[in-house]
Amino acid sequence: MKNYTSINDIQEIKTWIEEAKEIKANPLANIELGKNKTLGLLFFNSSLRTRLSTQKAALNLGMDPIVMNVSGDAWGIEFGDGTVMNGNTAEHIKEAAAVVSQYCDVIAVRAFPSLTDKEKDESEQVLSSFVKFASVPIISMESATGHPLQGLTDAITISENATKKKPKVVLSWAPHIKALPHAVANSFTQAMQKMDVEFVIANPKGYNLSKEITKDIKIYHNQEEAFKDADFVYTKNWSSYDDYGKVLNTDPNWMITKEKLNGAKFMHCLPVRRNVVVEDAVLDSDSSLVIEQANNRTFAAQIVLKKILENL
Repeated sequence: MKNYTSINDIQEIKTWIEEAKEIKANPLANIELGKNKTLGLLFFNSSLRTRLSTQKAALNLGMDPIVMNVSGDAWGIEFGDGTVMNGNTAEHIKEAAAVVSQYCDVIAVRAFPSLTDKEKDESEQVLSSFVKFASVPIISMESATGHPLQGLTDAITISENATKKKPKVVLSWAPHIKALPHAVANSFTQAMQKMDVEFVIANPKGYNLSKEITKDIKIYHNQEEAFKDADFVYTKNWSSYDDYGKVLNTDPNWMITKEKLNGAKFMHCLPVRRNVVVEDAVLDSDSSLVIEQANNRTFAAQIVLKKILENL
């Protein structure tokens, strides 16, 4: 594997999960693998878990991570072809990617969508430009349409906590105060399609994800109906896909409560707005897996880096 930009870059997720569990049991077992290798982490957007866990994963493999907040610390980067650069951008991606490739053996990129131009967002302009113009492997730390490190993390977490061979997993929309991307929901959906689970989605009308992502997955517009017999409830807000980037519904009745879970395990990628997305009684209970999920971010990143390093 050269690049990791989508959960679909994983051919056999079960073997990856088992290897990630082995890494978790002995995180420093491969500390010589990344010796004298540099990981460049480029952040066009803010981060807490992704930034720290990916750095930790690199250190566990003996790599030297370099972190840069591109949007605040670098020259403005131009991504268009043939552009007359007489505006705010001072450097073209062709030079930027080539230069960073000389400093780093692997580059990880985090860049959110605009949520205003669906076609541009789905073209993954930032991520795809690094893949095209960099000469080293590229890892997505969340892009306009996907968050494959989070999707792998979630698959690991479900595998560790499942008490039956084929658990029921529900991805549920929840209210939020602003429009959010589809990336986490998309990658979680793709990860579950690779798992041996009963998977359904619950969201209000007008909030169906892209059919290219959901395919034939059953979608409920009644949250309580979807939650029936659920073993895991993964909650995330996302804006409308069809009415792109718009907030059509802020119904507080879609907030996750302990009563609705009825014993199911609660999952969320964090950060989460308490008593908007989910009530305190859930987050502060034994049903919540959010801290365990956050811990597993390191081992998801570490197995991805390990696979890439093994092919350098």
